[in-house]
Amino acid sequence: MSNTYEGFTAEERAAMKDHAEEGKKAARRSSRADKAAQEAQDVLAKIAEMPESDRVMAERVHAVITSAAPELAPRLWYGMPAYARNGKIVCHFQAAAKFKTRYATLGFSDQANLDDATMWPVVFALAEVTPDVEARIAALVKQALG
Repeated sequence: MSNTYEGFTAEERAAMKDHAEEGKKAARRSSRADKAAQEAQDVLAKIAEMPESDRVMAERVHAVITSAAPELAPRLWYGMPAYARNGKIVCHFQAAAKFKTRYATLGFSDQANLDDATMWPVVFALAEVTPDVEARIAALVKQALG
């Protein structure tokens, strides 16, 4: 087994390029209200571009999060739909196609109050978004916000 560094994958480079472009777009926006509205539109546009299986899940996750926690602002984060409070990412949806994985994920940052003793999950695999999964996502998002 080689310990040689092989560099970033094409998917990782694309995510970094997305992040740089997101920063440039944000800097060009004038007002805070305009910025928030455009960021929400950018999230919906990114979801619309996803392959069908990811898109269906992302649409449901987006609807659940924005309904359960309207104080979270939708925005893109490394080309993924994310939800922020006071400019800091709380959670994000990662499509399976993003890094060619077998399932999509819902991840939470250190801004999320999911703490449970000395160890707790911060990323959840999503194979399908059922009503039970929607309820669990809503509960996790509400818990994350404290």
